[in-house]
Amino acid sequence: MPTAPPTETQPSVEARVFWLRYQKQIAVALVIIVLGMIGFAGYRFFQNRRNDSAAEALGGAKSQHDYEQVIEQYSGTPAGTSAYLLLAQKLREEEKFTEANGTLQKFVEKYPAHDLVPTAQLAIAANLESLGKEDEALAIYQQVAAKYANTYCGPLAMISQVPILKAKNRQADARRICEEMLTKYRMPGQQAAEGVRDDRMETVWVGEAMRQLRSMKLPEQAKPATPAANATAPAMIAAPSTAPAAPPPPAPTPKKP
Repeated sequence: MPTAPPTETQPSVEARVFWLRYQKQIAVALVIIVLGMIGFAGYRFFQNRRNDSAAEALGGAKSQHDYEQVIEQYSGTPAGTSAYLLLAQKLREEEKFTEANGTLQKFVEKYPAHDLVPTAQLAIAANLESLGKEDEALAIYQQVAAKYANTYCGPLAMISQVPILKAKNRQADARRICEEMLTKYRMPGQQAAEGVRDDRMETVWVGEAMRQLRSMKLPEQAKPATPAANATAPAMIAAPSTAPAAPPPPAPTPKKP
């Protein structure tokens, strides 16, 4: 008796069975995906509108109150973060250095990972210099130079230390920083040796370091001791006298008997 050939499962049949078994779950997943896409699009649209409104408000800000309103109403937007720095700059122009530093410190604490944090710290140090607090400003410059050495703020923080050190009569420390900048960074246009990778940054602050080096006096060398004016040379090495020698006294004549 002939046997019936084995039946082969068709892909279309498997897909139909799968759909009939999981159609409710698939429909729910599709609804969730569609709702998520709609929500994300709405969020992006809202964010773009909010960013545009914040930028418009920041562009029209003129007074301290205007900047504070932008910071309060548009927190988290690019314009809201920039308002901190613009407000601090306005306060500095009005010589309100303490208030400017308070604004900058709030910015650093609220956005510690922001790209403008080192710039804000340099501004804090500059305000401290204006307040006569050179030691605190010098400490901040040193921190920025060490932490952000590979950014444009690194060499700027280093060269900002030099005038403070020179004013404190710390010429050796100021010279050391300038020499370190010459080896760590390079001037634009300077070519590296062939076949040698040069990872130094191109910065114009190296030129300022060279100018500072030229303005500093070289360390005084020990001068040789000069002989005393009244010291007499030994007889053996004394220079011969050019004056004529005095004639010897005449010998006494013998008396006649």
